[in-house]
Amino acid sequence: MKGIFDVSYAIESIPAIAKGIPVSLSIAVIAFSAGILIGLCGALIKIYNIPVLKQITAVYISFMRGTPLLVQIMLSYFGIPIVLRAVNAEFGTAMDISFIPAIYYIYVAFALNAGAYLTETIRAAILSIDRGQLEASYSVGMTTYQSMKRIILPQALKVGLPNIGNHFIAMLKDTSLAFAASVPEIMGLAKIVGGRTSRILEAYIVAALLYWVICIGLERLMALLEKRLRRNERGVQNDRN
Repeated sequence: MKGIFDVSYAIESIPAIAKGIPVSLSIAVIAFSAGILIGLCGALIKIYNIPVLKQITAVYISFMRGTPLLVQIMLSYFGIPIVLRAVNAEFGTAMDISFIPAIYYIYVAFALNAGAYLTETIRAAILSIDRGQLEASYSVGMTTYQSMKRIILPQALKVGLPNIGNHFIAMLKDTSLAFAASVPEIMGLAKIVGGRTSRILEAYIVAALLYWVICIGLERLMALLEKRLRRNERGVQNDRN
C-alpha cells in the first residue's frame, strides 16, 4: 500500500502546501469584496433600468457567466499587460508592467466573475423586499440613497446571505485555478511539492483536505451568522409586539 500512497509523505507535505492558504483566502476575500460592489451596482442598474448601462451590464453578465473562469483568468493574465503596453505606446507613459504581481490579474478576473453572479443574487434579494417599505420611507422624507442604505439593503442582506455565502465558498474552491497564472495558492504549491518527488497523489489529496476543512469552517461560520441574524430579527419583532 505504501507504494500507492505514502501517508508519511502526505503528512510531511502539509506545512508546505498549507502556505498557500493565505494566498487562496486573500484571492477569495479581496475579489469577492470587489465583486459585491460590482454586483450591487449591476443590480441597481438593472432594477432602475438605466439606459445604456443596462445593456452594457447585460452583455457583461452574459459573457462572464457564459465563459469558463479559467479562460477569464487567461484573458486577464495575458490581456491586461497587452492593454497597458498599448497605453504606454499611445500616451508615452512608462508603466513598468513586468513588476506587476500575477495575483493582481487574478483579483481582476475573480472580481469580475463574482460580480456577474452576485448581480443577479443581489437584484433578486432587493426585489424580494416589499416595495411598500420604500414608498413609506419616501413619505417620511428619505431619499432613495437613504432608503436603500437604512431599510432595503439590510433586509436584502438577510434574504441573500445564504446564496452570497454559497458564492463565496464556490469562489474559494475556484481559487485552485489561480495556479494557471503561476500564483502559489494551495493547488499551485501542491503541484510544486508533488512534482519534486513525483508523489502527486499525496500532494493533491492534502490540497483537497485543506480545501475541505476550510469550506467546512466557512459553512459553520455562515450558519452561525444566519442564526444570529434570525435571532436579531425575532428580537426586533418581539419588541414591536
